[in-house]
Amino acid sequence: MAVYAFSVIPLLALIAAIPVAWGLGFLSWTDVIIAAVFYVISGLGITVGFHRYFTHGSFKANRGLRMALAATGQMAVQGPVIIWVADHRRHHAFSDREGDPHSPWLYGTSVPALAKGFWHAHMGWIFDRDMTNQQRFAPDLLADKDIARINKYFWVWTIISIVGPGVIGGLVTWSWSGALTAFFWAGLVRVALLHHVTWSVNSICHMIGERPFSSRDKSANFWPLALLSFGESWHNLHHADPTCARHGVLRGQLDISARVIWAFERFGWATKVRWPNAQRLARIQATADEMGH
Repeated sequence: MAVYAFSVIPLLALIAAIPVAWGLGFLSWTDVIIAAVFYVISGLGITVGFHRYFTHGSFKANRGLRMALAATGQMAVQGPVIIWVADHRRHHAFSDREGDPHSPWLYGTSVPALAKGFWHAHMGWIFDRDMTNQQRFAPDLLADKDIARINKYFWVWTIISIVGPGVIGGLVTWSWSGALTAFFWAGLVRVALLHHVTWSVNSICHMIGERPFSSRDKSANFWPLALLSFGESWHNLHHADPTCARHGVLRGQLDISARVIWAFERFGWATKVRWPNAQRLARIQATADEMGH
């Protein structure tokens, strides 16, 4: 219940604040639209780009798409692409074991230990971390001149992501108040929301939820996050088959990121997409059933 409280209550508080802000004139449709556009662009930059493409190689991308995914992923303000990928590859190498940078299970299974583990997995690891060896976990990206250049200018994409909405809001409304509210909602609040959604996959999706597939760790599916995470919260299949381009493979599992990859494939920008294989899914699901998951 504590995990649900930590994940749901802040979101409900934000939703409750929206009509108040609207009534006071501190939120408008312009802010909402700009925030939604930036959330989708930066969020898919993380899920399709940083995660499924750069970390796991779920598909091949042409040069233009590759650079666009690196840039839009950095607009999520979750760190430079090479650091993000190195951390996540390390997470998979040691998932829920010693060496995992953000497992909630490192301190034990008692209530106090899990509370400490939840905080560590969600965001504590960012403040007290040992840097992942990039030469070991991301040598391919270090050797890529295009990606290394984009990685170097992470600060530029951060400024564009946070300040850009305010500039757009000011130009659309032709007012300083429009710039301020767009900066707040589409810049700061949007980045914070996306951060917590991403961190919730690290924390909540390794603590509670359904586990229909067999994996070596505690990864689970947490359906309430499926829409906001663009399908990343179907986390159990991902850890059972990390290179799969689609995470939501069962009936009713919405996976927006997979649909975007499908569109990229149709346009010819993405090739060799690793779509789920029926035989592979049957095998890992059968193994999970045998293990009592």
